[in-house]
Amino acid sequence: MDDDPVDVHISDGRIIDISPVGALPVRGESIDAQGAWLVPGLWDSHVHTLPWALAVERVPLQDTASASEAAGYMSTAAPLTDGRRVGAGFRDALWADDPSLEVLDAATGLVPTYLINADVHSVWLNSAALRREGFSSPDGMLREEDAFEISKRLNAVEPLHGDRAVDEAGRAAAARGVTGIVDFDMAWNIDAWSRRVDAGFRAQRVEFAVYPADLTRAIAAGLRTGDPLAGGDGLVHVGPLKVITDGSLGTRTAACTHPYPDDDADHGVLNVSPADLIELLTEATGSGFAAAIHAIGDRAVSSALDAVTVTGATGTIEHAQLIRHADIARIERLGLAASIQPQHALDDRDLVEGYWSQQTALGYPMATLLRAGVALRLGSDAPVAPLDPWQAIAAAVYRTDDEQAPWHPEERLSLDEALAASVRSAVRPGDRADLVLCGADPRTASQATLRRMPVVATLLGGRVTHVS
Repeated sequence: MDDDPVDVHISDGRIIDISPVGALPVRGESIDAQGAWLVPGLWDSHVHTLPWALAVERVPLQDTASASEAAGYMSTAAPLTDGRRVGAGFRDALWADDPSLEVLDAATGLVPTYLINADVHSVWLNSAALRREGFSSPDGMLREEDAFEISKRLNAVEPLHGDRAVDEAGRAAAARGVTGIVDFDMAWNIDAWSRRVDAGFRAQRVEFAVYPADLTRAIAAGLRTGDPLAGGDGLVHVGPLKVITDGSLGTRTAACTHPYPDDDADHGVLNVSPADLIELLTEATGSGFAAAIHAIGDRAVSSALDAVTVTGATGTIEHAQLIRHADIARIERLGLAASIQPQHALDDRDLVEGYWSQQTALGYPMATLLRAGVALRLGSDAPVAPLDPWQAIAAAVYRTDDEQAPWHPEERLSLDEALAASVRSAVRPGDRADLVLCGADPRTASQATLRRMPVVATLLGGRVTHVS
């Protein structure tokens, strides 16, 4: 982001020269950026693509203040074409009352109704939905594996419907400068992405994850992390093995050293035992898969690092929201990257003060990780937070998104650090022409401007995917 205006020359999808304005002849198509600022194409390193794309069809519940209010919202919602009402984004940990089957049933009656927690680690169903899905729960709440199963069923829409939603969402992401995503859908993603590319998806580069249930199938198919997807037009590649080793803060299931308040026996849950994690990572590493290990609580992070030490696995710790001091250095020594979502720190700050008041590990330690030499990758966890790298960058730089003082300002990143953690290329000759033209200078932008950064144009391999 130098100050002097330049011309950037592109050929065959790559930058071939950067010269003073007018110094070299312009050949072929051109974009007059009129003094806009140029940055590399932005990546979101943690996306649940189909739920993110389908979010526009679901009742938004992020602003509800109580279970009764959320139930009331759902009472008037129009059912989807499959007869189910679906809402998403509630945070019951901040509600004034507790979810109950009675409250939800009274509001929603016989229409199967589903409310998905913002963190996706729990869902609230009415009796009609529980019967339809074959589950039972005294308060209608399902957590962890049961919640994931419900989400998978809700996401199992007709393929053409889902593909159209993903294509539209990809275009919206391109309008925010997004040129790449890491897809963590809980599905067999090979078929889905082959189909989407065949149908014309060209908005982003994609790395798609494989989950443990499909690892054997993926190995048998000869897949390895980094391989291009056949028929993926060079845009889609095999990503890592995704392993969800613990729960979440909002559902109070993140695995922590010290107990949650009011229950000395409640330390969260380890969804994958240390022995099973070692077995999984051994198989994955030996078969050419990197690992993306979901570990939110400090006990889960330590378990993940122990398994990586034994197996030699490579990859990322996903979320890394609570980390023991000694484990900061271990992450660096093991060569792992920390894939973090800065907006979560702001959305969760009140929960941290409550649920993690007894913890002694470091919470959301972005700057501490970076200073220790750990590579950072920023993302959104969409649809948990909006898929907008500018929001993530602003959250990392300012550590606040409202009138409150910055939360733990010692963990703030500089703009250059946050931007570096959001890209996979550079503006220099020889690099891919994945580029974003910005309508304001990111270095001097206010918090508000950085969050809503005007994007003049987005290029993917020199091809325009968005222009304002």
